[in-house]
Amino acid sequence: MQNSDKIRIDKWLWAVRIFKTRSTASEACKKGHVLIDGIAVKSSRLIKIGEIVNVKFNPIIKSFKVKELLGKRLSARLVIDYVEDITPESEINKLKIMNYSSLGRRDKGIGRPTKKDRRTIEKYRKI
Repeated sequence: MQNSDKIRIDKWLWAVRIFKTRSTASEACKKGHVLIDGIAVKSSRLIKIGEIVNVKFNPIIKSFKVKELLGKRLSARLVIDYVEDITPESEINKLKIMNYSSLGRRDKGIGRPTKKDRRTIEKYRKI
């Protein structure tokens, strides 16, 4: 099954470790979070080598290029032969900015920050 011409998108997303389980990959397809050529795809959509798969992870969209087809889950070290992460640097920076900006905010009513929380907040305010 490893070297077939086509394979289901949900199975491939699970096999190359983009999603932890096949059911979460299938659910992402149902919700419209998986795109090929800008079109939301169903989990039964067959993919081919060379296609670009975009996956929406809030707040960014990651892009992956299909290098080889894979039907069985392999170790993380071997996955790099099957998928190439081509996410633009601007999307990765967007995620970093979101993480930094949320450090200074605290939800109302959760009390004072702990010593560790305060040190983390001060560390990132200096950056």
